[in-house]
Amino acid sequence: MENGAVYRPTTEEDPGPGRGARRGLAACFSLGKLRWYRRVLKALQLVFSLLAFICEEVVSQCTLCGGLYFFEFVSCSAFLLSLLILIVYCTPVYDRVDAGKVKSSDFYITLGTGCVFLLASIIFVSTHDRTSVEFAATVFGFLASFMFLFDFVSMLCEKHHEPEPRKPEGVTRGEAVTEPLNA
Repeated sequence: MENGAVYRPTTEEDPGPGRGARRGLAACFSLGKLRWYRRVLKALQLVFSLLAFICEEVVSQCTLCGGLYFFEFVSCSAFLLSLLILIVYCTPVYDRVDAGKVKSSDFYITLGTGCVFLLASIIFVSTHDRTSVEFAATVFGFLASFMFLFDFVSMLCEKHHEPEPRKPEGVTRGEAVTEPLNA
């Protein structure tokens, strides 16, 4: 018997480009680990913090520069941290580390970044020179900080709605069992 006759009915033809395994960069990138609203919040955090940083970098002069420098540091850090968290969630790195630690880190990083970004935006609003670029930077700063805080609230709600692990129902006795079971 010829091998072609045996394997022909069970094998499938080469799948077209619309079917089969993903190739290249798409094989390493997946958005399935986050719910759709968390993906939207993470993307908005990334975009708004980047826009706040870009608008702040366009500022050519300032009279009270402390608020500007603090806002610059926070907006750049927020962008990089949100990019890092998004990369961890969307790449195979998530599968190689403990998922609980990633979620816990995301929880605290999002809370801290949102609070510090809100503080930096308030300080920058009180110290800027009222130019349109500075106004745009503060608007994007407030939007980014609210997206971080909304994401924190959504994680808090998810954590609250998760079922708690059940305790074992077997009651242990303090004294040792000395009588046989079949007596």
